[in-house]
Amino acid sequence: MTIEEMLALSPVIPAIKNDVSLDEAISSDSEIIFVIMANLLNIERVVTSLKEAGKKVFIHVDMIDGLSSSNYGVEYIVEKIQPFGIITTKHNIVSFALKMKIPVIQRFFILDSFSFEKTLSHIQENKPMAVEVLPGLMPKILHSLASKIDRPLITGGLISSKEDIVSALSAGACAVSTTDTKLWNI
Repeated sequence: MTIEEMLALSPVIPAIKNDVSLDEAISSDSEIIFVIMANLLNIERVVTSLKEAGKKVFIHVDMIDGLSSSNYGVEYIVEKIQPFGIITTKHNIVSFALKMKIPVIQRFFILDSFSFEKTLSHIQENKPMAVEVLPGLMPKILHSLASKIDRPLITGGLISSKEDIVSALSAGACAVSTTDTKLWNI
């Protein structure tokens, strides 16, 4: 199954940042789960629980407390924890992950026209499997970016209602990630 097909089946992606929402992520309808905050002591248990529930887990490697988001950190996560894929903001990590043949979503923060142009440049250069942009409440920017890239576009950040999700999807995003558990099964 391609990432596009997975995102079509799971347009709302639970993003968990603590053990409190782990059980809700496991029982969610989504096939994909983003682990956006963890630490070296709990990451293996969290990912194992999600994988046992049949979820495809993407770990935000930049946000694992106690682990350097270096090539060695990524190699450790890929070999020891074995997620379905990783998320990173770091360009060198995207290249390394692709060499390791693990799916990678590159996350970007678009704050102004300069960061928009740099995002386009990095997507063309790095060729991640998918792209996630934050904040998610920018329909005009999402539409513009979606029309200029050939990768699935995910958005997240500040998503707090069904209307925010519909707006992002209508603007060209394939999926929306959110930590708001009330939105995971809409």
